Amino acid sequence: MASFGAQGQLFSPPLTPSLRPRRRLASSTPILKAGSSTPANTIKCDLSSSSSQNPESLTPKKPFFSLAQALAFSAGAAGILLRFSPVTPLVDIGDFSGGGGVGGTGDGGFWSRIFSPAAIAKDEESQEWDSHGLPANIVVQLNKLSGFKKYKISEILFYDRRRGSVVGTEDSFFEMVTIRPGGIYNKAQLQKELENLATCGMFEKVDLEGKTNPDGTVGVTISFLESTWQSADKFRCINVGLMPQTKPIEMDADMTDKEKMEYFRNQEKDYKRRIDKSRPCLLPMPVYREILQMLRDQGKVSARLLQKIRDRVQKWYHDEGYACAQVVNFGNLNTREVVCEVVEGDITQLVIQFQDKLGNVVEGNTQLPVVRRELPKQLRQGHVFNIEAGKQALRNINSLALFSNIEVNPRPDEKNEGGIIVEIKLKELEQKTAEVSSEWSIVPGRGGRPTLASIQPGGTVSFEHRNIKGLNRSILGSVTTSNFLNPQDDLAFKLEYVHPYLDGVYNTRNRTLRASCFNSRKLSPVFTGGPGVDEVPPIWVDRAGIKANITENFTRQSKFTYGLVMEEITTRDESSHISPNGQRVLPSGGISADGPPTTLSGTGIDRMAFAQANITRDNTKFVNGAIVGERNVFQVDQGLGVGSNFPFFNRHQLTLTRFIQLKEVEEGAGKPPPPVLVLHGHYGGCVGDLPSYDAFALGGPYSVRGYNMGELGAARNILEVAAELRIPVRNTHVYAFAEHGNDLGSSKDVKGNPTEVYRRMGYGSSYGVGAKLGLVRAEYAVDHNSGTGAVFFRFGERF
Repeated sequence: MASFGAQGQLFSPPLTPSLRPRRRLASSTPILKAGSSTPANTIKCDLSSSSSQNPESLTPKKPFFSLAQALAFSAGAAGILLRFSPVTPLVDIGDFSGGGGVGGTGDGGFWSRIFSPAAIAKDEESQEWDSHGLPANIVVQLNKLSGFKKYKISEILFYDRRRGSVVGTEDSFFEMVTIRPGGIYNKAQLQKELENLATCGMFEKVDLEGKTNPDGTVGVTISFLESTWQSADKFRCINVGLMPQTKPIEMDADMTDKEKMEYFRNQEKDYKRRIDKSRPCLLPMPVYREILQMLRDQGKVSARLLQKIRDRVQKWYHDEGYACAQVVNFGNLNTREVVCEVVEGDITQLVIQFQDKLGNVVEGNTQLPVVRRELPKQLRQGHVFNIEAGKQALRNINSLALFSNIEVNPRPDEKNEGGIIVEIKLKELEQKTAEVSSEWSIVPGRGGRPTLASIQPGGTVSFEHRNIKGLNRSILGSVTTSNFLNPQDDLAFKLEYVHPYLDGVYNTRNRTLRASCFNSRKLSPVFTGGPGVDEVPPIWVDRAGIKANITENFTRQSKFTYGLVMEEITTRDESSHISPNGQRVLPSGGISADGPPTTLSGTGIDRMAFAQANITRDNTKFVNGAIVGERNVFQVDQGLGVGSNFPFFNRHQLTLTRFIQLKEVEEGAGKPPPPVLVLHGHYGGCVGDLPSYDAFALGGPYSVRGYNMGELGAARNILEVAAELRIPVRNTHVYAFAEHGNDLGSSKDVKGNPTEVYRRMGYGSSYGVGAKLGLVRAEYAVDHNSGTGAVFFRFGERF
C-alpha cells in the first residue's frame, strides 16, 4: 500500500486497484523440476501468498521494475523514508539443460497469458466506449469529464514541468502509470489514477488533463514536478528480511508543536534502532562505489535517482542468482546518508515431501538424510535463497537416480515476513526393475548365404533392486550373449552390489563400496597383424572373477578408487578352444599355433590377484555445450604375487588432457560455443611380470586414429600425444587432429614379441579432419606410415 506522511509520520491512503497487472519487481519463487530421466528444469519466483504453480521458461531476461506498485514517503525531523512496499514479483530468471519431465512453456503459463497486457487490450477493445461529445482539440480538466461515460484513451504523455518538455516512454516514471493507450476508463478510474500518483511520494505536484480528438477519443497528459531531497554522500544497504516492516501511523491533528517535535524525535530513534537491528546486505563494494558515484554526480537526490539506485541494486541481486531479493525502502532521504532496505529472501524452513504418481503426499521409502546430504549449504535454513543453489540441489538429487520427478519450489513464509520456505517434492522410482534388450545378427550359412536357421538372437537381460532400506544401496545384474540359442559360447554376466555412504549417511565423507562378480569376453588387440600381413586368427580373452573397491568422491567429478581384483583369464581361439599361443596363417593356407604365448603360465589359463587404484582430477565444465578445463587420471595395478607363476608386477598409466578455450563467449541458452584446442598425452608403463593380454596396444580410435586396434604394436611402455582443434559450426563442430604413438622400444620386452611376429611398426602418426554428427564421429584420417587415408565412423568421444 502506498502511503504519504509529513514530519516523520506515515499515512496510508488506499492505492487504486490496478486496472491491469502492473509490472512486478524482479523476484520470483523458482520452481525447479526434473523429469523421469534427465531433469527438465523450470524456475519461477512468486512471493505472493498464493503462488501460481505454472512454471515459467528459464530464458534469461533483463529484470524490469516498477515504482508504481506501492511507495511510502515520510519526511521527518532527521530523515525521510521512501518505501517500496512488498509486491508480488514475477520474472523469468534462468535455465539449464535437461530433457524429460515437466518443462516450462516459455510464455509464463495460463495466468500470464490471461493477464498479459495484450490479452487485456483485446478484452477492453471489445468493450463499447463513448465519444467525448466535445469540440475537437480542446483541453479538458479531469473534473469536467462526465461520470457516466467510458472514455477511450488514445495516448498518454508525461510532461516534466521542471524540464519544460515531454519525457519519452523509456522514462522510468512511465512504469508507475497503470492506464495505457487503447484502454477504456471512466472518470472515477482516472481520478483514482491521479490520486495514486499524487500520494506515491515521487512528485511534488502532479496533474492529469485530457485533450479531445476528432475521432471521439481522449489523449491524456500527466504533468508533474519531480520530488527532490538534499544531496547525499553516503550510502548504506541493509537486509531487513524477517524484520517487521514499518507501519504507517496517523498523527493526531490536535498535537501541539512541542508534541509534534517529540513525536518526530521518537520516530527518528525508532528508525535508528531499526537500522541497528538489521543485517548488512550482500551487496559488494564495487556496487557500493558505483552508487556513491551516482549520488555525487547527481547532486540532489531525486525520485529518478532512487529508481536508478533500486534498479542497480536489484540487478546485481538477480544477476547473482538471488531471485527473491527486492528493494522495499529508502530511508534517511533528508540526511547525508541514503539507506537502502532490501529483503533478500532468507530461508526460514526446508521441507522435503514424497509424492505418489497422482501428486498426493505419501511416506517415502528414501531416508531423509540421503536427500539432505545432497543439498548445498546455501539452500539450508539461515541462508539467502539463490537460484544456482536450487539448480545444484536439483542436479545433485537427480544424480542419485532414485526419483522420477523432482521439484525445488521456494515459496513465501506467511508466518515470517520476507522469509522463504524451500519445498522439495520427490516422486520415487520403482525399487525393482527388469529389462530385456534383444538384437539379431545374421551369420553366413552354407555357401556364404544366410538361412533362417543361422539368424542368431542375442541381447541382454538385466535387473536392478535399488534403494534397499532407503539408503540408496542396490543390487544390479546383467547377462549378455550374442546367441540365446547357444549361450555357452560367449555368455557374459555381471552381478554387482553398491553400498554408498560407507562411513554412515550422516558422515560428510563420501565413500562408496562396490563388490561384483563377473565373466566377460573381449577380442585381444595384441594378436593383430600389421600392414601387408594376411589376416591373423583372433584370440579371445575371457575373464571371470570377483572385484571389490571403494570410491571416495572429492567433488562431483574428482574421485579416488582403490580395491582388489581376483580373476581367472583364459585365452581362446575363434572356435572357443583354449589357445596357449597366438596363431598365424602359413603360406600354404594352414594355421600354425606356434605364435607368441598368450598367458603368463603358458597353458592358456592364468589366475592372479592384484590391487588396483585410480585417482581422477577433473575440473572440466561445459560452456554453451563445449567442454573446457582439464582432466588428469592416474591408475596403478599392483600384482601381489598370488596366482599362476606368482605374478608380481606394477602396471601404471598417466593421462593428461587439456581443453583450452580459445575465445571468450557469452554464456547462455542458444549462445554459440567457443573454439577449443585439445591437448592430450598418455603414458603407460609396466615393470615385472607382464602377460601378453595386458600389454599396452598401440593404434585404434582411442589410441592413434587412422589405424586398427593394436595395428601399431603391443608394448610394455607407450607414449601417445594428440592435438585437436574444434571449431563450432551451427549445432555441432568440425575438427582437425594430429596424433602420434610410440612403443619407446619396449615391444621386444613383451613375451614372444608379438609386435615383431605380426610385422608391426611399433610407432605411427596420423592426421585428419572430422565432424561430430550427433553421437557419431565421422573422420577422414591419414595413416602416416603408409601415406594412405580412410574414412571412419566412430561412436562416442576420443577424449
